[in-house]
Amino acid sequence: MLLIGVPTLLLLLVVAIMYNTLINRRNQVRYAFSCIDVQLKKRYDLVPNLVETVKGYAAHEREILTAVTQAREAAGRPGASWTQEEMLQQQVQLLIARAEAYPELRANEQFLLLQRQLTECEEQIAAARRAYNASVMDYQNSIGMFPSSLIASIFRFNPMPSFEAAVAERANVHVQF
Repeated sequence: MLLIGVPTLLLLLVVAIMYNTLINRRNQVRYAFSCIDVQLKKRYDLVPNLVETVKGYAAHEREILTAVTQAREAAGRPGASWTQEEMLQQQVQLLIARAEAYPELRANEQFLLLQRQLTECEEQIAAARRAYNASVMDYQNSIGMFPSSLIASIFRFNPMPSFEAAVAERANVHVQF
């Protein structure tokens, strides 16, 4: 009885440890994803303030202000994709670039504060995406490596997507003086 009981108990213990490790890693991925959501919400909340600040100085830039507003609305819809978030980021960068043409706006303290906050927010989003991808990599390694891959397949742990840059962000940047 002892010869069968001890190995069985050890096997069950190993399975339990692997299962708990897989659960932990999956939860880390979910947590990292929610951290990205928090940062995206922060950016989402900053954009209207930036638009309103720019409106007073650049009223004739209506097309870019409308594009930013539409991109924000698309990114804020339930189930918005990474692509919609990237579109919002691109439109906000375009808005800031156009705002550079207005010296009195560039000197406006509110605009400078919002621009600084937005830059910090973008840096935090990038850091959250790196943390998410690191969590996904750990999780993917856990479900793909033997012997935990056996436990992962038995309990149906599925791969999770990594964050990848939008196609537009992979293109070479054209700098012109």
